[in-house]
Amino acid sequence: VDNITQSFQPGKVRCIIGPNGAGKSSFLKICTGIYKLDNGEVKIGNQIVTDMHPYKRIKFGLGIKMQTAQVFAALNVKENLWIAAYSRNQEKEEAEKISNEMLHLISMKKQSSFLASELSHGEQQWLDIGMVLCLSPKVLLLDEPAAGMTKKEQRQLSELIKNLAKINTIIVIDHDMDFIRSLDADVTVLHQGSVLTRGSISEIRKNKRVLDIYLGR
Repeated sequence: VDNITQSFQPGKVRCIIGPNGAGKSSFLKICTGIYKLDNGEVKIGNQIVTDMHPYKRIKFGLGIKMQTAQVFAALNVKENLWIAAYSRNQEKEEAEKISNEMLHLISMKKQSSFLASELSHGEQQWLDIGMVLCLSPKVLLLDEPAAGMTKKEQRQLSELIKNLAKINTIIVIDHDMDFIRSLDADVTVLHQGSVLTRGSISEIRKNKRVLDIYLGR
């Protein structure tokens, strides 16, 4: 990551794209606290979190959805959501209320008693997103959230993300251009650890420099 300075606000989805090795994952790991900075700082609102571990950043409103679904395979869907909700403030009644609301939001009420291990890959992704949302994050980082989902699931996810972005800050890292287009997102393109360009997906797709790096020219 080479001197990337980015600011993200609620109101519109932001997407980060780039070819393999562009620095997307490294940038994400800096934002989450997995990688440490040589210089610079990371802030959530006015709070400097540069030296904080990931779990402390979550306390300040950061939500993290990694590429591989992080679910409790031996527990059912409702239990997964309940645990996530309970971790917020250790209130059992509040956790029950939040987990029930989340079952409705992610359209998994019928699967509430299914073990997470019995779910399809796409359903596990949905469950993981629901668990993150149970924490009521102000800033949500999504690493390839649509991976393994059907086209119908992707459309539902796109609508959910756009609705969340009205009041939350949403950053999506993905390779699926059709999915990114459906988000009506503002796109930042990384190349060799730096910001190459930024714009709408239609502008990005017409950019000769972007086409060159994706096609290896």
